[in-house]
Amino acid sequence: MQDSESERKARLRELASKLFFSLEEQSSGYSLYRDVDVKKPVRHEGLTLDEAEHILNTWKLRGLHGG
Repeated sequence: MQDSESERKARLRELASKLFFSLEEQSSGYSLYRDVDVKKPVRHEGLTLDEAEHILNTWKLRGLHGG
């Protein structure tokens, strides 16, 4: 059984928070923003839910520093 979209969004918001990202839903898609423990702020805009999930999972695998 697939998660509902609202459950998926809630799970992504929780992951984003753990990785010090803010996840915002906008008319053009989703935005991810992080300015904690990075040399320059990280911003991704106009993302689909799948793209946002992929970026967050990549950061999760790399560790909190992202590299």
